[in-house]
Amino acid sequence: MSALVPGCAVVTGGGSGLGRGIATALAKAGAPVAVVDLLPEGGKETVAAITSAGGRATFVQADVSRWDDVDAAIGGAVRELGPLGILVNAAGILDGYAPVTELTPAVWERVIAINLGGTFYACKRALMDMAAARRGRIVNIASVAGLVGSGGGPAYTASKHGVVGLTKHLAITHAAQGITVNAICPGAVQTGLRANTVRILGADAPVMRGIGGDDAAVKAITPAERRGTIEEIAASAVFLAGEAASYVTGHTLVVDGGWTAR
Repeated sequence: MSALVPGCAVVTGGGSGLGRGIATALAKAGAPVAVVDLLPEGGKETVAAITSAGGRATFVQADVSRWDDVDAAIGGAVRELGPLGILVNAAGILDGYAPVTELTPAVWERVIAINLGGTFYACKRALMDMAAARRGRIVNIASVAGLVGSGGGPAYTASKHGVVGLTKHLAITHAAQGITVNAICPGAVQTGLRANTVRILGADAPVMRGIGGDDAAVKAITPAERRGTIEEIAASAVFLAGEAASYVTGHTLVVDGGWTAR
């Protein structure tokens, strides 16, 4: 395994699912990790898992759709854990594949604010430190929905396409500073994202439709005929956060069992 770039790691959405898997994998690889999440229970559980395994971690509660929260979260992480080396943006919610005729303005705004706005805010704040140090790794968790139109509803699809575009823009504008910015586009992976989305959206939450909850549908659309694992996505993130990936930037790493190759 390649050594990680020096410094602490900040993982948004680190309280569950892909974020938790990536946070624990980065800690295992030697990084002090700040777990940032809106839902405190999961965030604290991730920290407990890391520290019980001998790693170093801290939890910061934050709403990534709010600049002040993100600014304070990353600033606090650096004060506690040391200079920032890695940012992983894994915070996100679903739109339940709601068609545009049913998608409410409230859900559209919240999905865009968290998935795309939160990624932008965290990148903006992290780059303030990374540009000064002339070193850093940013990994944005997008989705197959950032590449094709069938991976989610209109809000989710638009937000993840936006993450891919933002990744490319930031990569070319910061490459000369020794900073890499890449995205991962996972296919179907079993996480608690549906349940967390309902918790976050509350009464506004649409019915959680789509192939994510249907094993037969996942098998039909995925040439590998299975879901991906959290560990497989985490391994990709650790690679992109490592020294060996120093010449990889502006890339969208698709980890989808062949879904988008059809």
